[in-house]
Amino acid sequence: MADGKIKTSEIEFIKKLAKRMDISNTELLALFENPQPSRPVYSEVERITHFYKLILMMKIDNETHETEIVALKNFGLKMGIRPIVADQILKKLEQSEEKMVPAEELLKIFKIYYN
Repeated sequence: MADGKIKTSEIEFIKKLAKRMDISNTELLALFENPQPSRPVYSEVERITHFYKLILMMKIDNETHETEIVALKNFGLKMGIRPIVADQILKKLEQSEEKMVPAEELLKIFKIYYN
Protein backbone atom coordinates (compact mmCIF):
# COMPACT_ATOMS: atom_id res chain seq x y z
CA MET A 1 0.00 0.00 0.00
CA ALA A 2 3.00 2.29 0.36
CA ASP A 3 2.96 2.36 -3.43
CA GLY A 4 -0.41 4.15 -3.26
CA LYS A 5 -2.49 1.21 -4.47
CA ILE A 6 -4.20 -1.60 -2.62
CA LYS A 7 -4.35 -4.80 -4.63
CA THR A 8 -6.72 -7.69 -4.07
CA SER A 9 -3.82 -9.87 -2.90
CA GLU A 10 -2.96 -7.30 -0.23
CA ILE A 11 -6.56 -7.12 0.97
CA GLU A 12 -6.81 -10.91 1.14
CA PHE A 13 -3.59 -11.07 3.17
CA ILE A 14 -4.90 -8.43 5.58
CA LYS A 15 -8.14 -10.39 5.94
CA LYS A 16 -6.19 -13.57 6.75
CA LEU A 17 -4.16 -11.74 9.39
CA ALA A 18 -7.33 -10.25 10.85
CA LYS A 19 -8.99 -13.66 11.03
CA ARG A 20 -5.97 -15.08 12.92
CA MET A 21 -6.23 -12.17 15.33
CA ASP A 22 -10.00 -12.66 15.80
CA ILE A 23 -10.82 -9.34 14.15
CA SER A 24 -14.20 -9.37 12.43
CA ASN A 25 -14.76 -8.01 8.92
CA THR A 26 -16.78 -5.17 10.48
CA GLU A 27 -13.90 -4.25 12.80
CA LEU A 28 -11.42 -4.51 9.93
CA LEU A 29 -13.49 -2.17 7.76
CA ALA A 30 -13.74 0.27 10.67
CA LEU A 31 -9.93 0.21 11.01
CA PHE A 32 -9.55 1.01 7.30
CA GLU A 33 -11.96 3.90 7.63
CA ASN A 34 -10.56 5.15 10.94
CA PRO A 35 -6.98 3.89 11.50
CA GLN A 36 -5.91 3.59 15.13
CA PRO A 37 -2.39 3.97 16.48
CA SER A 38 -0.68 0.66 17.04
CA ARG A 39 0.35 -0.48 20.47
CA PRO A 40 4.04 -0.99 21.17
CA VAL A 41 5.35 -4.50 20.60
CA TYR A 42 7.41 -5.48 23.60
CA SER A 43 8.80 -9.01 23.47
CA GLU A 44 11.51 -9.99 21.03
CA VAL A 45 9.36 -12.76 19.58
CA GLU A 46 6.46 -10.34 19.06
CA ARG A 47 8.72 -7.82 17.33
CA ILE A 48 10.25 -10.45 15.03
CA THR A 49 6.83 -11.88 14.19
CA HIS A 50 5.26 -8.47 13.60
CA PHE A 51 8.16 -7.27 11.47
CA TYR A 52 8.12 -10.43 9.37
CA LYS A 53 4.36 -10.02 8.80
CA LEU A 54 5.03 -6.47 7.60
CA ILE A 55 7.59 -7.79 5.13
CA LEU A 56 5.18 -10.46 3.87
CA MET A 57 2.49 -7.81 3.48
CA MET A 58 4.88 -5.69 1.42
CA LYS A 59 5.80 -8.66 -0.79
CA ILE A 60 2.29 -10.09 -1.25
CA ASP A 61 1.69 -8.27 -4.54
CA ASN A 62 5.05 -9.46 -5.94
CA GLU A 63 6.15 -5.86 -6.35
CA THR A 64 8.62 -4.05 -4.14
CA HIS A 65 8.77 -0.28 -4.38
CA GLU A 66 11.48 1.83 -2.80
CA THR A 67 8.84 3.72 -0.80
CA GLU A 68 7.69 0.41 0.69
CA ILE A 69 11.24 -0.54 1.69
CA VAL A 70 11.79 2.87 3.29
CA ALA A 71 8.49 2.58 5.19
CA LEU A 72 9.37 -0.95 6.29
CA LYS A 73 12.77 0.12 7.60
CA ASN A 74 11.21 3.08 9.41
CA PHE A 75 8.68 0.79 11.10
CA GLY A 76 11.55 -1.51 11.98
CA LEU A 77 13.54 1.31 13.54
CA LYS A 78 10.53 2.22 15.69
CA MET A 79 10.51 -1.40 16.89
CA GLY A 80 14.25 -1.38 17.53
CA ILE A 81 15.09 -3.39 14.41
CA ARG A 82 18.14 -2.39 12.40
CA PRO A 83 17.74 -1.68 8.66
CA ILE A 84 20.38 -4.30 7.83
CA VAL A 85 18.07 -6.95 9.34
CA ALA A 86 15.36 -5.95 6.86
CA ASP A 87 17.91 -6.18 4.05
CA GLN A 88 18.95 -9.68 5.13
CA ILE A 89 15.36 -10.92 5.41
CA LEU A 90 14.47 -9.45 2.00
CA LYS A 91 17.54 -11.13 0.51
CA LYS A 92 16.51 -14.50 1.99
CA LEU A 93 12.98 -14.05 0.62
CA GLU A 94 14.32 -13.38 -2.86
CA GLN A 95 16.50 -16.52 -2.68
CA SER A 96 13.65 -18.70 -1.44
CA GLU A 97 11.61 -20.65 -3.95
CA GLU A 98 8.64 -20.62 -1.54
CA LYS A 99 9.03 -16.88 -0.91
CA MET A 100 9.09 -17.60 2.82
CA VAL A 101 11.83 -17.50 5.42
CA PRO A 102 11.72 -20.39 7.90
CA ALA A 103 11.53 -19.38 11.57
CA GLU A 104 14.99 -20.82 12.24
CA GLU A 105 16.49 -18.60 9.53
CA LEU A 106 14.73 -15.52 10.90
CA LEU A 107 16.12 -16.23 14.35
CA LYS A 108 19.62 -16.69 12.91
CA ILE A 109 19.43 -13.31 11.20
CA PHE A 110 18.29 -11.61 14.39
CA LYS A 111 20.92 -13.36 16.50
CA ILE A 112 23.72 -12.24 14.17
CA TYR A 113 22.83 -8.58 14.59
CA TYR A 114 21.66 -8.55 18.20
CA ASN A 115 24.23 -10.64 20.07
